[in-house]
Amino acid sequence: MFGDLFEEDYSSVSSNQYGKGRKLKTKTVEPPAPREFTNLSGIRNQGYLNSLLQTLHFTPEFREALFSLGPEELGSLEEKDNPDAKVRIIPLQLQRLFAQLLLLDQEAASTSDLTDSFGWTSNEEMRQHDVQELNRILFSALETSLVGTSGHDLINRLYHGTIVNHIVCKECKNVSEKQEDFLDLTVAVKNVSGLEDALWNMYVEEEVFDCDNLYHCGTCDRLVKAAKSAKLRKLPPFLTVSLLRFNFDFVKCERYKETSRYTFPLRINLKPFCEQSELDDLEYMYDLFSVIIHKGGCYGGHYHVYIKDVDHLGNWQFQEENSKSDVNLKDLQNEETDDPLMILKAILTQEESNRIPVDQLGQKLLKKVGISWNKKYRKQYGPLRKFLQLHSQVFRLSSDASTVRLLKDCSLQAESDFPRRDRQLSKIHTSEPPGSNDRTSRPHWFDINDSKVQPIEEKDIEQQFQGKESAYMLFYRKSQLQRPPEAQANPRYRVPRHLLNEMDAANIELQTKRAEYDSTNNLELHLHLGPHYHFFNGALHPVVSQTESVWDLTFDKRKTLGDLRQSIFQLLEFWEGDMVLSIAKFVPAGLHIYQTLDGDDLTLCETELAGEEDIFVWNGAEVGGIQISTGSDCEPLLLNVFHLATGRDQCQQLVESPHVFPANAEVGTVFAALAIPGGAVFTSSAGSVGEERWTAVPTEGLKKTFRELGLGNGSAIWVQGSRDGDHSLLTKQGKWITSVNEIDWVQVNNLCQLESEEEQVKISATVNTVVFDIRIKAIKELKLMEELAENSCLRPIDRNGKLLCPVPDSCTLKEAELKMGSSLGLCPGRPPTSSQLFLFFAMGSDIQPGTEMEIIVEETISVRDCLKIMLEKFGLPGDTWHLRKMDWCYEAGEPLCEDATLEELAIRSGDTLLLTEGKLLPPGLLKVPIWWYQPRGPEGQGKSHQDQMNCTPSQGGVWRATSPPGAPGDMHMEVPLHHLGDVEISEDATLVELKAQAMALPSLSELFIPSPACLRAWTVDSKRPGRLLRRNQQPLREYKLGRRPEICLEPLRKEEHLGASKLPRGKRRKSKTTCWGRLIT
Repeated sequence: MFGDLFEEDYSSVSSNQYGKGRKLKTKTVEPPAPREFTNLSGIRNQGYLNSLLQTLHFTPEFREALFSLGPEELGSLEEKDNPDAKVRIIPLQLQRLFAQLLLLDQEAASTSDLTDSFGWTSNEEMRQHDVQELNRILFSALETSLVGTSGHDLINRLYHGTIVNHIVCKECKNVSEKQEDFLDLTVAVKNVSGLEDALWNMYVEEEVFDCDNLYHCGTCDRLVKAAKSAKLRKLPPFLTVSLLRFNFDFVKCERYKETSRYTFPLRINLKPFCEQSELDDLEYMYDLFSVIIHKGGCYGGHYHVYIKDVDHLGNWQFQEENSKSDVNLKDLQNEETDDPLMILKAILTQEESNRIPVDQLGQKLLKKVGISWNKKYRKQYGPLRKFLQLHSQVFRLSSDASTVRLLKDCSLQAESDFPRRDRQLSKIHTSEPPGSNDRTSRPHWFDINDSKVQPIEEKDIEQQFQGKESAYMLFYRKSQLQRPPEAQANPRYRVPRHLLNEMDAANIELQTKRAEYDSTNNLELHLHLGPHYHFFNGALHPVVSQTESVWDLTFDKRKTLGDLRQSIFQLLEFWEGDMVLSIAKFVPAGLHIYQTLDGDDLTLCETELAGEEDIFVWNGAEVGGIQISTGSDCEPLLLNVFHLATGRDQCQQLVESPHVFPANAEVGTVFAALAIPGGAVFTSSAGSVGEERWTAVPTEGLKKTFRELGLGNGSAIWVQGSRDGDHSLLTKQGKWITSVNEIDWVQVNNLCQLESEEEQVKISATVNTVVFDIRIKAIKELKLMEELAENSCLRPIDRNGKLLCPVPDSCTLKEAELKMGSSLGLCPGRPPTSSQLFLFFAMGSDIQPGTEMEIIVEETISVRDCLKIMLEKFGLPGDTWHLRKMDWCYEAGEPLCEDATLEELAIRSGDTLLLTEGKLLPPGLLKVPIWWYQPRGPEGQGKSHQDQMNCTPSQGGVWRATSPPGAPGDMHMEVPLHHLGDVEISEDATLVELKAQAMALPSLSELFIPSPACLRAWTVDSKRPGRLLRRNQQPLREYKLGRRPEICLEPLRKEEHLGASKLPRGKRRKSKTTCWGRLIT
């Protein structure tokens, strides 16, 4: 049946090995999954072979006897190609497989190396075999392979037994005896109630030969009546029993499987079936430790195995459900949704492992009950993780607080105000070291089904007494066999050193591959926090800065959108209400929301989220009280709008200004934006020789949207009012102008503070005219001194009359992006060279356009040197200022690094830099304003905050806390914060060091604070406590406080040491405006 399956074949040994110089054999790019919570490894595919191999693996005496055979007896797989070396491949591969099952951190091991050593073809691997016959053939092959080694008698020593058959002649009383060897006992199933009944029939009952079935006695030399019986003469340490479940129906002429009830005991006494019965009963006691189960019919099926973990190598934890374990969560929703304890416990009892990641628990609640935790319970009970910790007598969080399970004997009724129900939903047993409590005395059973390993109860074995899925082979071990204490929960026990080293190296390799694979599945997401934004100039912009408004999050794209939402919930501990995640993108106008992410069951791969995606986190309706339109249809477009405006000299001039319009807005809305009652709109298109042509939009076209006209970011439109008078471009000789190429001039104004006959002149030009030629022509026509040719420049004038950056002489009008009809100012001073920058600068952040000062500097100059030059022009000292760049919305950006050059920071000519008061700290340092927060308690009611700060110390000079230890009081806004001073501290300093420095401030010198642990630290948000900073030993850098953090300190009556998620003592604070505060872990 198996051919040469177990013949030694040295040429067929797989070169796939773990350890030094060996590669993991994987058919896919993804590395093998790690072990699950049971900490046991399955075997991939081949259930019939797997069940038998797992049984041998969980026979410690067999496993350790095999491990005791060293390379000096078995050889080494590295020498398989050496013709002079004797390599016993099968025991070597079995050793390595057992080592992998014990030590390699993978969900399932592969038998490919072992089956390769058998000479098993791919067709043989797919064929279904009988596990009883496989057991005998495997033992035979292993026994043959071990000939000549100290393990030559391994199989006989552990599994060999003898049966003696007696035939007694009724005439002469002569006894005929015959002894048989066995490695397993085969017992009948048909018409037998169970194993003990079958053994009684075989080894107690006598078979009588009489009538037509007489026995020929050698002594009497004739046919006589006789009695035949059999007894077990020698019992092996391990007894294997094969059940004859497959029979042949001679009437129907077909095979069938016997599925009737067939019992077998967990412990059996074989004394009644043995020839010698004078020994103590313990010598005959055997305990069941493995049940190979066949599921299917006589022509095919699947094998799996129930195994007793004798050495407690696995994590034994299981769920026991009573008759009403299938809780109707919808009923709970109707009856008990006011008690979250009941609902969470009901959800956990529905999980197969009775354990679930905390990230998924909230999503299970939303999915099964139809209501989210944050929407229903958060205000009353706080965040989900804290609720679980507060009920530690019911729930048990893992050490890293990532998973949760129910504790033992916790029913739905525990701590509930609802009437008691006659049901207990779950019971949990957790594997602990032997002797720690009574639970470990219970046997640890597991169901090993190929790669899956699940804990089971010992009583579950009864389910395999009958049916299409029923016991097929039974394995018993002698009860007197005791395991040494050092073998308990120790998978490295008796494993050879070379295999330990090989598995250790393989685990390191697996960890590396998983890390590499996980890195390819990680998405870098940028979370934009809605309440940190406001709607301005047609798009979303940060209220403070980009740094404080955006959080970077690395997330596994194999997880679901629901997992992502739950993770963000955990980051934002005090979020209230609905949370909507939307894809946003930066456009020239700012940030715009495009698409809302739906489908919490979808993985991020299925949502087609890309790396570096911007995610806007909001309530799905408004930002800062303004309703937000989303989608590509209303994408904000930043357009360059040209129109004629009256300058300071009362002259009409063409000005250009940026404006933002929704893409789906009608073109006619530009009139309202420019406060023009009406007129015509022209769009720009490319003409011949790179010239621009302006095409009028028909009146009916003004009803079209900007997108319908093909306009996008950076597009130019010309708006001509109906009251533009002589300068009107709308009509000419009563006809619509379809192009404005007839404008062939630019206007130059005399701004050299020199008298001339003309204040302005129009210089004929084309888009290809060089600026130098225009400047020289203007000097001549304005009749100014020729010396200006060497010391003047042309500068564009915007609609407000502000002079812009000088235009290089070598540029053409097109290269300088100047439009025909533009107004230029002839100004004294040379224009910047190609290596120089022309910059505007001003002091403070509240500036008016046109009030800035100007400077020309080299682009390679550092920010520090540039700051010194600007301060000199203002006549200010240079040690308490720093620079920021202003954007097109006239908002100050992030501080500029003083050591960087302007070129490195992408500063361009025409940019505006702001001198901001406040010395910029060196990189890695923070300047932290410290505030005092002392909520009014029973002792402090009616006192002002200043009174509390100036109160007389109590006995011994000890300071007095007016609030009970716990979270801040309910009404932050009623308690003002008192500024204590500023602390300069490194980002690498810990929170406790920050508290210690704050305690040294003069404002606290009169108060005796026992230790930093008596101060609770919060961030300051809108002049009130915001986020709780938990870990005293955590570096400030990891709290992501931003560049301008503010901290408030709350006094406590006694020391408090908060862990990663420990809830502060006292009454939970209620706050609607701090929903964006988060507990920093």
